[in-house]
Amino acid sequence: MGFDEDHMDEHDVLLVRDAMDRTTAALPPLPDLVGPAVAQGRRRTARVRLAAVGGVLCVAALGVAGAVTLPGDEGQGQPRATVGQASAPPTPVGQVATPPTPTGRPPVHIVPKPGETSMADLPPAERARQESFQDQAVGVLQDLLPEAVGTVQRTDLEVRRYQATNAGRTFVVIFSVRPSEAEDGDNPCIAAKKMVCATDTLPGGIRARASTAPTDSGTITETQVTFRYGSSRVMLSISPDEVSNTSAPVTNAQLLDVVKDPRFLDLVEEADRHPMEKKVRSVHGG
Repeated sequence: MGFDEDHMDEHDVLLVRDAMDRTTAALPPLPDLVGPAVAQGRRRTARVRLAAVGGVLCVAALGVAGAVTLPGDEGQGQPRATVGQASAPPTPVGQVATPPTPTGRPPVHIVPKPGETSMADLPPAERARQESFQDQAVGVLQDLLPEAVGTVQRTDLEVRRYQATNAGRTFVVIFSVRPSEAEDGDNPCIAAKKMVCATDTLPGGIRARASTAPTDSGTITETQVTFRYGSSRVMLSISPDEVSNTSAPVTNAQLLDVVKDPRFLDLVEEADRHPMEKKVRSVHGG
């Protein structure tokens, strides 16, 4: 029930206000709503910020973990995956996989003549040793011989025999490091037989002699270089292609440059220390 101060005299108004003051004085004070509201707001803001920081830290941790684990678990012996790397095709059941040669070129198969042996007749370990040497020699000869000689391949007939092909022409390449008891004497360079000779000194003071001479047909030539190394006689020769009547596409100077190269001499040294050809024995008394 309300009251209207306009219809009350001043004395009544004072009595009513006094009664109201006494009534409200006995009541408990009103709670402070502003302070808790501000505090609660601050707590909510702090929680939001902590959640945001936590999310960033989680993303960063995942990025670090990904950088560590993506290359592969190398500690467990797992290889690192390479993008675009093709895996080798599976070997058919019952077929033995043949390891590729350094050049990727298979050997040229040459059928031995009646009574002749081939590398297939060697013990497995010795055959593997000789084939490994041939593979090394193919790489060196391919790098050092002139481009006109063509593509060099090893053969499976004997360790000293190789073959080069270029534009349908075939040239037999002989690289021989054969133990020999006899000292090599210089064969005469006969100009009347259209022989052309040249000499040079290899590292270590080794004297090498190259010659280009006609073959039996007399119309095409063969080029070779010989020298002595350690206890072996070394020969590198390029034969002509008789089918196409083409001379060996190499000069004396080019072959001398080949045998002076350290890579070629490294092969010679290996074959001299661990021979793969039969020893040449001198025969006294004719």
